[in-house]
Amino acid sequence: MQHLTAPELAARIADAGRPAPLLLDVREPWEFEKCSIADSLPIAMNTIPARMQELDPEAEIICICHHGARSMQVAAFLERQGFANVTNLTGGIHAWAQQVDPAMAMY
Repeated sequence: MQHLTAPELAARIADAGRPAPLLLDVREPWEFEKCSIADSLPIAMNTIPARMQELDPEAEIICICHHGARSMQVAAFLERQGFANVTNLTGGIHAWAQQVDPAMAMY
């Protein structure tokens, strides 16, 4: 599994020369309502198996949660299901708020 930091993700998103990755936010709906990275797709961790068909197995997918633990589990699960290009955001949305977007709400 690949990992990247919040500043690396910010640079990746800003790179207009590459297709935008799918930002898969696996937090609970109440967490997503508090704060999220623009254009993220919210699919709570416990619903991933039932909603996997909504995801393209060939797409670049970056998994996001609060601190990086749940998203790492989802990334590993997706890899076991044959997804080819899955990355975990190290430190999660918390690291994003601290290192990239200090105006973002934290919880």
